[in-house]
Amino acid sequence: MTDFVLPSPAIASVAVAGSSQRFAVRRIFCVGRNYAAHAREFGNDERDPPFFFTKPADAVVDSGTAIPYPPLTANLHHEIELVAAIGKPGFRIARDKALDHVWGYGVGIDLTRRDLQDEAKKAARPWDWSKAFDRSAPCGPLIPAAKSSHPQKGRIWLAVNGQVRQDADLAELIWPISDIVSICSEAVELEPGDLIFTGTPAGVGAVRAGDTMTGGVDGIGTIEITIGQPK
Repeated sequence: MTDFVLPSPAIASVAVAGSSQRFAVRRIFCVGRNYAAHAREFGNDERDPPFFFTKPADAVVDSGTAIPYPPLTANLHHEIELVAAIGKPGFRIARDKALDHVWGYGVGIDLTRRDLQDEAKKAARPWDWSKAFDRSAPCGPLIPAAKSSHPQKGRIWLAVNGQVRQDADLAELIWPISDIVSICSEAVELEPGDLIFTGTPAGVGAVRAGDTMTGGVDGIGTIEITIGQPK
């Protein structure tokens, strides 16, 4: 048994629908610009190949959580996403085998400090401070792929205080799940516990303290997050 100098941190995890068990989270990968309309709303070419950024595992929080408005930003944005949970390891996974590595699916929100991201882009600096901050990866309960199958289409949406802002269909993904998993595995060896946020549709926008976000993906589940006062 390893003797650590300091207490070992708690294992980050996501709820599993209909179960007391939880899914231990190892890493979080996020896909940028994977819906054509979202790429266009930020002035980008929708034909660009997918690219990835990361968030720390402990950025995950459960649906129903109240999240303090984060520091260093005055422009916090919501981005609703389908989340794929990896359950089988793989490196350089073929596209026709990629779905075999997916354990299940959930609904996530990629919270973004948009003003910090804009500043980083202008200065050609990394995005980390705009994406990889505390509680920046809310995720609803996961549904095993055996129960949900592998979604190819279905509504994905997000509302703020009951007003729908993002409303699209998974069929609009530029790069489907099998491609995303395969392409990600060309750069890193995927392991059980990895989460992949698969991209957000158009309609992203700001949320403020006191706002409640609700969202969902047909056949997968829903999520609800409230933004609280800053710490």
